[in-house]
Amino acid sequence: MFEEERPHLRALPARNFEYFTDKVYTVCDDTCVRVDHSSYAAQPAPIGSKVLVRKFARHLEIRNLQTQTLLRTHILADRPGTVILPHDERPFNPSRETRRILAQARTIGPSAERLCQHLFDTEGRVGQRKLWGIVGLVRRYPRRLIESACEIAMREGVPSYKQVKALTERLLEQALAELDAPVQGELPLTQEHHLIRDGDDYADLFTLGAKHSAAMPSPNGDLS
Repeated sequence: MFEEERPHLRALPARNFEYFTDKVYTVCDDTCVRVDHSSYAAQPAPIGSKVLVRKFARHLEIRNLQTQTLLRTHILADRPGTVILPHDERPFNPSRETRRILAQARTIGPSAERLCQHLFDTEGRVGQRKLWGIVGLVRRYPRRLIESACEIAMREGVPSYKQVKALTERLLEQALAELDAPVQGELPLTQEHHLIRDGDDYADLFTLGAKHSAAMPSPNGDLS
């Protein structure tokens, strides 16, 4: 029996079978899929389509959901927020999502809009996550502080979401500290000052007022 099967036998694989997990993802507006907070190029899969992501210990595969055809293979990112997308595959034409973000930035102020536009021009659609982060700061901070932070970030040449967030937090702390600080020129409480009359003067005034009230006639014409 073994001799009959021998011609059909092949060599064993050089390594053990690799375990993996399968999960369906949607290709985002920037042509990537988001896996564990990192972005991986998914072309030729079109934007908005569903793909199967097969995740191994050190790499992942992006496959066609219907045919299981392998589309892309990527080494797993070593830190969240990594973007694995060749520069020549990045779309720089604004989409409806891009225009929606820039419109929200415009409501914050001209510096916020200019910074968001700069990030988009530099990174393309894949940078829209940072833009969403900036316009999303309005849920926690006043718009004028975010606008000031964007202006400072642009002036210092560090136009990034992390920098804008850090500057906004610093400006908020400064504003709260100014509210708690004493008013400039405020004088401590005192009983003696050149604008304050002597206590005896007030006593004489009260005595004079009391005598005047006692000497006034009552409503029926009698003295009280």
